[in-house]
Amino acid sequence: MSEESDLEKTEPASTRRLEKAREEGQVVRSRELSTLIMLMSGVIGLSTLGGTLASKLDAVMHASLAFEPATAFDPARMMSRFAMAVWDSLLAFLPLLLFFGVAALAGPMLLGGFLFSAKSFSPDFSRLSPLKGLGRLFSAQSLVELVKAIAKALLVGSVAAWVLWRRLPEAVALMSAPVHEALLHMLELVMSCSAMVAASLVLVAALDVPWQYWTFYKKLRMTKEEVKKEHKESEGDPHVKGRIRQQQRAMARRRMMSEVPKADVVVTNPTHFAVALRYEEGRMSAPRVVAKGSEAIAARIREIAAEHGVPLLSAPPLARALHRHVDLGQEIPAGLYTAVAEVLAWVYQLKHWHHTNGPHPDAPSGLSVPDEFAVPESHA
Repeated sequence: MSEESDLEKTEPASTRRLEKAREEGQVVRSRELSTLIMLMSGVIGLSTLGGTLASKLDAVMHASLAFEPATAFDPARMMSRFAMAVWDSLLAFLPLLLFFGVAALAGPMLLGGFLFSAKSFSPDFSRLSPLKGLGRLFSAQSLVELVKAIAKALLVGSVAAWVLWRRLPEAVALMSAPVHEALLHMLELVMSCSAMVAASLVLVAALDVPWQYWTFYKKLRMTKEEVKKEHKESEGDPHVKGRIRQQQRAMARRRMMSEVPKADVVVTNPTHFAVALRYEEGRMSAPRVVAKGSEAIAARIREIAAEHGVPLLSAPPLARALHRHVDLGQEIPAGLYTAVAEVLAWVYQLKHWHHTNGPHPDAPSGLSVPDEFAVPESHA
């Protein structure tokens, strides 16, 4: 089966595909922007450190060019003096090199951010294929890069030649100027030329950055089939998802059943529904439903309540209303306060009876449920 052409890749890259590309070290990069930042850092570095650099280089030149007969006839001392001159020169340029190092790291991060990918270091033997190499050589991307390189060379070369031609007399005059003055003037000429070249590269970078963004996202575009396949993979196997949901429901049910022993009362239908209520004065503004269920789950709630001595009250209208209108873990609505208050009053009477052994309190009957909460038995 032949590879899909770019014409078939009409869909934008998904978030998952972009993340995968980033893991493989593929991010937006612009060499023109990096070059511009390097040149600008050079201009800033020379403008701030130029005086110090010129003074240190002046001292190195004076020390190196000073004639000493003992050194002239001693190769060992000559090499030692040469090594010292090289070392002093490196120390003189070190602040400027650090400036360039920071700029070299900051430039690429402006577009794609910081990225370190081990996959970028892994060998890619497909690049050794002559056919693929020829394909890249004569591709539209290579043609665009060639045009860009020629245009950039013409632009930068023209600007640099223009600046040097204008300041050629000053450059020639450096030969007759004192060393320190010549060094300062030379650094100023370099800074001026770099500033003009950097200014010309602003246009190049302004055109290259949008182009790099467009080509990067165009390269990662997807076909409709790839989008469907990725969506299916992200959704997962329906059977596996069904088992996960089943396990989640079972875990939720176990958590709910663990709350039944802590309930104050369980209101039943008496067989079809069961709703466990709990109220903590000072911590809850209203009684809360801690467990509820129908049929087999209702039967299990009643069993656990009986095992732990939680009172059971048969109140079909209230049980149906609580089961239908109150979610698990939620407080009861204000319309059911009166009916539930009667139930809790009976529960407190039961607790008192257990301690005093007085007359057994009668269970409340005929609990009124407002019409907006009433659930007919046929719709329960």
